[in-house]
Amino acid sequence: MPAKLPQKIKSLRKKIEKIEKQARVDLEQAQTQQELENVRIKCLGRNSELAQLLKLIPELSLKYKPEFGRLVNTLKRTLEESLSGKNVLLRKLKQEQALKIDITMPGMIQESGTIHPLSQTLQEIMQIFLNLGFSVAEGPEIETDYYNFSALNIPEGHPSRETFHTFYIDTGDLLRSQTSPVQVRVMEKQKPPLRIIAPGRVYRPDATDASHSFMFHQIEGLAVDRNISFADLKGTLSVFINAVFGSKTKMRFRPHFFPFTEPSAEVDISCIICGGKGCRVCSFKGWLEILGAGMVDPNVFSAVKYDPQHWQGFAFGMGVERIAMLKYGITDIRLFFENDVRFLRQF
Repeated sequence: MPAKLPQKIKSLRKKIEKIEKQARVDLEQAQTQQELENVRIKCLGRNSELAQLLKLIPELSLKYKPEFGRLVNTLKRTLEESLSGKNVLLRKLKQEQALKIDITMPGMIQESGTIHPLSQTLQEIMQIFLNLGFSVAEGPEIETDYYNFSALNIPEGHPSRETFHTFYIDTGDLLRSQTSPVQVRVMEKQKPPLRIIAPGRVYRPDATDASHSFMFHQIEGLAVDRNISFADLKGTLSVFINAVFGSKTKMRFRPHFFPFTEPSAEVDISCIICGGKGCRVCSFKGWLEILGAGMVDPNVFSAVKYDPQHWQGFAFGMGVERIAMLKYGITDIRLFFENDVRFLRQF
């Protein structure tokens, strides 16, 4: 038996070379991860030829065991390295194929978005007043009772302070029901003269329907200077209305009451649908209400330490949704917030 061992070693060497040669062929032919896994099982699995060779080691004499073990382990390492390299190559090819662009395929249309109609309207209004010398001021949406009511001459017990008109939170503060608090905050920090507009979201617990929403947008304006009169207010709003609705649009003032202005007025425009003749949109009156305005009440000036004997001012406020609905002929405020692209792509 010992005399035959060298021949056996020689035979085993040939078998190792055959396994390595066949493994190289199989690796070359493997084109997918699954095919590569099949090659791994064939070369290194429990029932592989390499595993069978390892079982022969106990049959060898001590003289030939080290050499045979070295040959088998070398083959094992070679196969593992080849499998790893092939795996990396297949992954790279897969990534390249995923990124490959077929120039013969029809292109995909990338639709460009548009600015939301409320944003368009808000930007247009802001630009008009910026051109008139106003600046933009912003304030917090969570307000205190003082800024939202008291400083604006809204007394205790006024209906607007009730929970059915204002959202209160656990801290005792509230979600602002108007952007007028911004005017107070600005006047506290700045000395007159000043001209500002205050755009932003406001909140009121209104039932949602075609003309009401619990959240909507307002833009309010304030001008403070010496010798400002109601005529200045009328001139400013006239420029605004003509810029938004056209020079043929008429304007009128109706007496009204607001706690923070005196005198106060509701401002109407001639119906842009019927030209003032009367239709269903204007309830056959020929006029549409668009905003409220008036001269700043002296009590508001006193709250911010402006001397009402030396300073006068006017203020106005409008709902952006209301302006947009009139401008674009929209009959339901809920369309602004439903994110229906069939509606939004019209603007």
